[in-house]
Amino acid sequence: MDDDALHRQRHSAAHLLAEAVLEEFPGARIGIGPPIANGFYYDFDLPRSLTPEDLDKLDGRVKELIAAGGGFEYRTLEPEEARRFFADQPYKLELIDGIVASGTDEYGEPTDAAVISTYRHGRFEDLCRGPHVADASEIDPSGLRVTHVAGAYWRGDEHRPMLQRVYALLFPTAQELESYLAMQEEARRRDHRRIGEEMDLFAFSGEIGRGLPLWLPRGTIVRDELEGWARQVERQCGYQRVTTPHLARGELYRISGHLPYYEEDLYAPIDIEGDEYYLRPMNCPHHHMVYKARPHSYRELPLRYAEYGTVYRYERSGQLFGLMRTRGFTQNDAHIYCTLDQAREEFTKVMRLHDYYYRALGITDFHMVLAVRDPANTTKYHGDDAMWAEAERITREAMDESGIDYVVDVGGAAHYGPKADFIIRSVSGREFAASTNQLDLYMPDRFGLTYTAPDGSDAPVAIIHRAPLGSSERFVAFLIEHFAGQFPVWLAPEQVRLVPITAAQQDYAGRLAADLFADGFRVEVDGSDNRMQAKIRNAVTDRVPFTLVIGRKEVDAGTVSVRSRAGDEGAVPFPDFVERLRRLVRDKSLEGAGHLAG
Repeated sequence: MDDDALHRQRHSAAHLLAEAVLEEFPGARIGIGPPIANGFYYDFDLPRSLTPEDLDKLDGRVKELIAAGGGFEYRTLEPEEARRFFADQPYKLELIDGIVASGTDEYGEPTDAAVISTYRHGRFEDLCRGPHVADASEIDPSGLRVTHVAGAYWRGDEHRPMLQRVYALLFPTAQELESYLAMQEEARRRDHRRIGEEMDLFAFSGEIGRGLPLWLPRGTIVRDELEGWARQVERQCGYQRVTTPHLARGELYRISGHLPYYEEDLYAPIDIEGDEYYLRPMNCPHHHMVYKARPHSYRELPLRYAEYGTVYRYERSGQLFGLMRTRGFTQNDAHIYCTLDQAREEFTKVMRLHDYYYRALGITDFHMVLAVRDPANTTKYHGDDAMWAEAERITREAMDESGIDYVVDVGGAAHYGPKADFIIRSVSGREFAASTNQLDLYMPDRFGLTYTAPDGSDAPVAIIHRAPLGSSERFVAFLIEHFAGQFPVWLAPEQVRLVPITAAQQDYAGRLAADLFADGFRVEVDGSDNRMQAKIRNAVTDRVPFTLVIGRKEVDAGTVSVRSRAGDEGAVPFPDFVERLRRLVRDKSLEGAGHLAG
């Protein structure tokens, strides 16, 4: 089934849902009901809150309406006629007024303000411009399920009435519906918020504020290991580390163009001795000033400045989501300053760096999105046509050369240049915009970023903005879900847990733990009074890669009984286990990691 056909089915099913709700609640006031990814929803103003039993009943009734069939009849009305028809529906009247006043429909799409259109199925007629299926029987009821209800402010305005938004899934077949539900269940099982709490990785505090995570000791280990890896790789790739302040004068962000155009994303200014300072929303302008701190010759280029820089952006409360969407986050940021002739090669190198990181972490399902300027709407972009044409040419050539699949997003470019966004998919099927790579030919002029060319003249640099591992917060959240908390050994907060069967083996376990600790491994000894099986269960719950069980026989033989995520591996000499552990960490092996173990 093509996307258009499925769109019509979902749109039509939304009308059937509204029809079912009005049968059950004749005085209901209805809002809008668009098709969305995987299904549809409809907003209702009802005399009481819906219950799970109500949703089951609505699910059954919608399927009955599908089985009964019936066409969707289109007609047009003059605005006044439409107002009379929907006189008892205030939300529809507001939509009609909006169509007449602005010439756009309820979804903001252009429409004929002089004509109001409706579709009718059975006794239910709704304000709508379509499209719909010819007959309700075209929908496969086995692919439909009414799932849940949530609160939603009318028109997304928190000062307007709160409606009940009823969600439903709709797929072409029952098999596709069940596949999606299984994927959703797997996503819930791997939810980073639940696993992060179970593993003591991070927390939030009401006293500190929403969207500002606290990294607990175990979570900090994961974050530090990733950052340490990135620093090592960047050093090998010729990056130099810099450190810049967490706030700056507003003038810096006026030069970059973020003020006043993106002021709603910044926190309120701080008055310091009569000057306005802002918490930094991005690292780019700070790095530009690092470059500008002294003159540069073409012989020095490219210069690659890297920083794990913390930034702060005002996210609305409704948009916050665990570590995925926060108000403060630390980015794996870097900016490359090069000549225009070097830009394509540098851009390609960065994309290959992305590819290296992802594959090293077992992330093989990813693609790129090339976001370019919309030539029909250039008002939100800075710079002239020639600059954009050159930037897009270089970006496309580099993306083609990389060999990584990509699609084009017209209109998605940054205000200063095109960008390549990397979209990665976890084993649960969820997609994440992980990182970005951008070519910028605009900011060098704004900031006066130049180099001395071979002929002695000043020439503008080209800038590449890149963050292959995105932010620590978002990327760790992705990895928690990708591995279901079962991190590869090198990333695991606790790599080995020693379990003495009785107190008599406690000293031996302590000596082995000391040896492992001296070798740089993260190790704990469970010296509790719990029974051995309970200790092993706790290690499994804590997602420790290796549990070493030690009894009298192991002490006598100088061995350890190894339990990995794959199961019981039996007794092995302790030095052999240590060598295996060294290899797994050294090679950043994915052996036993959650994306493989499930």
